[in-house]
Amino acid sequence: MASQSNYAVDFDGTVAVITGASGALGSAAVERFRDAGATVCAVDVRAPDDEDSLLETDVGSNADVHFYEADLTDEDEVEPLFETVVDDHGRLDHLLNIAGTWRGGDPIAETDLEEFESLVDINLKTAFLASKHAIPHLRDSEGAIVSISARSSLEGGEGDGPYRITKAGIRLLTETIAEENKGTVRANCVMPSVIDTPMNREMMPDADHDAWVDPAEIADVMAFLCSDGAAVTSGAAVPVYGEA
Repeated sequence: MASQSNYAVDFDGTVAVITGASGALGSAAVERFRDAGATVCAVDVRAPDDEDSLLETDVGSNADVHFYEADLTDEDEVEPLFETVVDDHGRLDHLLNIAGTWRGGDPIAETDLEEFESLVDINLKTAFLASKHAIPHLRDSEGAIVSISARSSLEGGEGDGPYRITKAGIRLLTETIAEENKGTVRANCVMPSVIDTPMNREMMPDADHDAWVDPAEIADVMAFLCSDGAAVTSGAAVPVYGEA
């Protein structure tokens, strides 16, 4: 499925924090928001020059994209991160909680606590902490949060229960933030099925890759949800399944 990336949004004069910016979806969102005119603060534990990073290595010289290295599972790093972003750029308008990971595994009765806690930390705690410390600034700008849930969060399933649980938590976190901030901060999430990433292609080489959704297409939906076109939408979980 080819990416269009042609939905017109104007983020000129706004500031976006995008977590998980070095991954496939995060880097696509960085490009989408930069192209729409936003000043982008790209956040990840992996720097752009890391061999596993998909973020452009020249972000430091790009006046519209600024990289911030932070461990989003550590509140002692998250709180000053947002203070620094606002000090550097004067405001915050958009938070995209993209940091996360997928892992299969064992049935619950056979799942190590360490594995469960790791998924909770990476998928849910990062979004909780980023949202917690972004909300006061987003209230000032009447901004928006968009997070990444998953289609599989809608029901239980065998073998990847902890992942599904964390992504269901993202939906409830989104609904809670929306309810608590009516009229000031909008919060929505998107629910991908299988995203067309290099890692997914490596893990599932025989799958129908044409049915998967390009990260840029999901970034388009996230941009819309942050735009004035979605001004009346908050607390939503938007399917972005494509043909998958």
